[in-house]
Amino acid sequence: MKRLKGVIAAAATPLTADGRIDQQKLAQHCRNLLDLGCDGINLLGTTGEATSFSVTQRIETMESIARAGLPLDRFMVGTGAAALADAVRLTAKARELEFAGALVIPPFYYKGIDAVGLTGYFDALIDALGASGLRLYLYHFPQNSGVPFSPDAVAALVDAHGDVLVGLKDSSGDLAYSAALVRRHPGFDVFPSAEAALAKGVDAGFAGCISATLNITCSLVADACRQADANPSMANALLAEATAIRSALASVPVVAAVKWALSDLQDDPLWERPMPPLRRLTETERTALAGVLGTTRYATLKRSFSDVNGGAALSATR
Repeated sequence: MKRLKGVIAAAATPLTADGRIDQQKLAQHCRNLLDLGCDGINLLGTTGEATSFSVTQRIETMESIARAGLPLDRFMVGTGAAALADAVRLTAKARELEFAGALVIPPFYYKGIDAVGLTGYFDALIDALGASGLRLYLYHFPQNSGVPFSPDAVAALVDAHGDVLVGLKDSSGDLAYSAALVRRHPGFDVFPSAEAALAKGVDAGFAGCISATLNITCSLVADACRQADANPSMANALLAEATAIRSALASVPVVAAVKWALSDLQDDPLWERPMPPLRRLTETERTALAGVLGTTRYATLKRSFSDVNGGAALSATR
C-alpha cells in the first residue's frame, strides 16, 4: 500500500442534535477535503474528538466511511485508547477495513510512562493483533496525553517494531523534535501538525503535515504545494496566509474554532455542535475570532467550500 504523504487534514466530526456522529455529513466533509486538495485525511483524531466517543461509535464511523466509497488508502484513523483491549479492537478494525494506517496515542491516564513501559504497551498491542498487514503511526501529543514519545522511546519502538511502525504525528509544535527523529530514523515518516512546517518539509525531510486547521485552510495550502516548484515565492505567501488563519483559530479553543469556521463558511449552524466536555465558542470568542480572521484571506475560502458542494451549503441531516 502506498504510504501517506503531504497535506493531511485532521477532520472535524459533525454531530446530530442527540450527540451521535452525523455519518452522512462526515463522509461528505471528508470528500470535500480531498476535492479541495488534501492528500489525505486523519479520521477520528484529536480534532475529530475521538476519545469522547465509545469504541462502538468509532467502529461504526470507520465502517460508515468505508461504505461511503472513499479511498481508504488516503485515510489514517485514530485508534488509541486508555485501555489496551479497546486499542486492540479499534486497530483490528482499521486493519480489517484497509485504512492506510492506525494512529495510536499512548495510554493517557497514567503519567510518567517511560520507554520500557511504552515499548511493553506496543509489544502487547502488536502481539494481540499480529504484525501481518499492520501499519501503525505513533501520536506524540504530550500537552494532551501527558505521555510523550521521548526520542529514546521512539528509538526503542522502531528497533523492536520497525516492520510495523510507519511514522509519527507530532502535535507538540516542536519542529526540532520532528527534525531530529527524521535524521535518526531514515524512512520513518514524521508529520508535524502545522501548515508552516511544509515550508521546511523538503530540507527537514518531513513526510508532510497533519493539521486541524486544514479543515479550513486546505485549498490555500494545496495551492501552495502546487506552486512550490514553479513559483516558490507565491507558495510561501500562500502558506503565510494559511498560517495567519491557523494562528487566529488557535487563539481560542481550537476544536470549537474549527467547527465554528466550518459552520460559518458553509452557512450550516449544525457544524458548531461539540461533544462534551468540549463547548462551543462564547459570543465574545466568536466576535474576537471573526475580527482577526477579517484581516486574513479567510473570507475567500467560502467560495472554495461552495464550489465543492455544488454551489450549496451542506444540507442539515438532523
